[in-house]
Amino acid sequence: MSTPVDDTIFALATPNGRSGIAVVRVSGPESWKSAKALTGKDLMARTSQLLPLKNPADGSLIDRALVLGFKNPASFTGEDVVEYHIHGGRAIIDELLGVLGAQPGHRMAEAGEFTKRAFMNGKMDLTAAEAIADLVDAETAAQKAQALSQMGGVLATLYQGWTEELKTSLAHLEADLEFPDEDLPEGIAPQLRSVIEGLSQSIADHLNDNRRGERLRDGIHVAVIGAPNAGKSSLINALAQRDVAIVSDIAGTTRDVIEVHLDLGGYPVILADTAGLRPDQIGEEGQDLIESEGIRRALKRAQEADIKLLLFDATSAQPDPHTLDLLDVNALVAVNKIDEQAALELPCPSLLFSAKTGEGLEALIKALTDKVAELIGSSETPSLTRQRHRAALEACHQALGRALAADLPELMAEDMRLAIRALGRITGKVDVEDLLDVIFNDFCIGK
Repeated sequence: MSTPVDDTIFALATPNGRSGIAVVRVSGPESWKSAKALTGKDLMARTSQLLPLKNPADGSLIDRALVLGFKNPASFTGEDVVEYHIHGGRAIIDELLGVLGAQPGHRMAEAGEFTKRAFMNGKMDLTAAEAIADLVDAETAAQKAQALSQMGGVLATLYQGWTEELKTSLAHLEADLEFPDEDLPEGIAPQLRSVIEGLSQSIADHLNDNRRGERLRDGIHVAVIGAPNAGKSSLINALAQRDVAIVSDIAGTTRDVIEVHLDLGGYPVILADTAGLRPDQIGEEGQDLIESEGIRRALKRAQEADIKLLLFDATSAQPDPHTLDLLDVNALVAVNKIDEQAALELPCPSLLFSAKTGEGLEALIKALTDKVAELIGSSETPSLTRQRHRAALEACHQALGRALAADLPELMAEDMRLAIRALGRITGKVDVEDLLDVIFNDFCIGK
């Protein structure tokens, strides 16, 4: 964004569409002036007033609205803010937005611009701003809890604590370099090594978190893998409680990966139905070529998935060898069709169920939920939620490693400065201009 910050912006802050109430937010130096033009009244700060809204151009009534005014800096953006709580009809919303657009110094807000102004006015740091976007997008209880925790400042507090510790150590080192004749403790640089080593280990532990925060934010990928007619699509439909995949006795019905988003015990899970595994029958022409591509995609999804749900057919005489080849620590083994004549024996523990009757399905869901919870894990320290954070922390960790290996205190000081800058990029304390567009362009209009 390269828009000015001295103009007044406005936008619909609630979803588009018909609703009982809609909220239009206005922020900037002219917001209270336009409110008086629409209401004919002087607003009272932090007080809601039921007032008629009229078009200043012709005096026609737009709506009767609940109007709330906030004076800077005691507002979400840190600027003068006015909120209009109007009836949620499309005609009313469009008319009010049109009238606001005609007011001097007013323009429609860009995506994320309200939160961007809150950051620029010191109302929050970048991690809290990102958490607002995560909170809006949260679909499960675990995602909501993680976003609320980050918005409350747990990440900012952790990173700021590391930054202050580094700043203090760097100040002592630079004092030793700049004022060698003063009465300062000798050999400050060696004393700082234990501090840097401790910080380096803390950051390494923070990075080595199995990407649980990013997985929780983006969703845990579970691939359902098995031979043709093992019942993968039937299981997907049973878990989704709706028909999302075609179920047929014809081998090769599923040709592409079908994804279903589920909430399992508060965890976001992306369940993928894949083509039946029979790589020995991969062909090069016609329908064989289409099915072959589906099999290749199934194998690729199995390799990339966080968890593999390996599915076997209880009526088979032998377990499918291609499915067994994918067995590892991230796999959960299940046997379908136990309501039919079951003869299959597996060389590993498995969950028995019937997608047709529902028998054993509850136990399968619990086992899958437990597997997801085990993958996410828990920690007393907050989790990384974005690749941007991880990249900055890796740069910080590398700088600290160079500082420990430095032969000269001047080189140690420079690497410590680089480490501080890397931490500052996460919270937005330094070098943020190149990050703002990337972060705030992902926001919805009105936030």
